[in-house]
Amino acid sequence: MKQYLTRKNIGITLAILLLLAQFKTIDKTPGDTNPSADFLVLESAPEEIAERFDAACYDCHSNSTDYPWYSNIAPVSWWLKRHVDNGKRKMNYSEWDQYAGDVRAHKIDETIEYIEKGWMPLGSYKWTHPEARLTDSQRNMLVDWLQSSK
Repeated sequence: MKQYLTRKNIGITLAILLLLAQFKTIDKTPGDTNPSADFLVLESAPEEIAERFDAACYDCHSNSTDYPWYSNIAPVSWWLKRHVDNGKRKMNYSEWDQYAGDVRAHKIDETIEYIEKGWMPLGSYKWTHPEARLTDSQRNMLVDWLQSSK
């Protein structure tokens, strides 16, 4: 009797499935990036603050996501797309003008908490984006500015 469930056949099957998965691409169409609606513009962020926010936050929390090369490889691309979509759903700095005043204050408080506790940017993001790693002084600078902008 011939055996079909061999390591070789399993490997070939997985390779074929991985190859076929590459045809299921993600939508990388950028959302509306109206500068007059942007958090950093509306809150008159200084250049140094804007640079830190852009490097550490905007890929996942704005409509100007800069997808890396590995976003073209499934299934990593699917995970990345879901992660970015969830990030935008929770906080989208490109649509800051759409949040009411009390919602803005709450989102700023959340941002402060996440930065202070080191929850943001995520470790998985910092691993592949060294420019997003914040020093203690950069964290303090962002938190101080956020508190003053409330």
